[in-house]
Amino acid sequence: MPNVLVFGTFDIFHLGHVHYLKQAREIAKKGKVIAIVARDKNVQKFKGKKPLHNENERLEIINQLKLVDNAILGREDNIFSLVKEINPNIILLGYDQKPSEEELAKKLAELKIEAKIVRAKAYKPHKSKSSKIHKKIRAAILIEH
Repeated sequence: MPNVLVFGTFDIFHLGHVHYLKQAREIAKKGKVIAIVARDKNVQKFKGKKPLHNENERLEIINQLKLVDNAILGREDNIFSLVKEINPNIILLGYDQKPSEEELAKKLAELKIEAKIVRAKAYKPHKSKSSKIHKKIRAAILIEH
């Protein structure tokens, strides 16, 4: 029974995220799905903006889902040390997540982490993409003020 690791910001939880986690659940079958939720500091660093919801709010949302067996906050410094502790059989990347499968495979090999990397299928990316939803929300907030 494989343990599947997913990770993301999960800031504005939408149908694309549900689709991503359902794919993880399907792959895991009776194994576990573990989600790493990005820390606020890392979201700011990699996306150049603060998330709309703080890390604890986002963690709570993911932990309430029946699609995930365990959701935990990432580490601010080195996510790979956490990946090594979890020791997943499979890492499911979102269809648009960075890094590439090749970059991730190389890093995992360096750290002697044996996990298969699978890229998730997109779910209506023209509608269910966090960056597009963020823009609409931020535009609505600006219009109100």
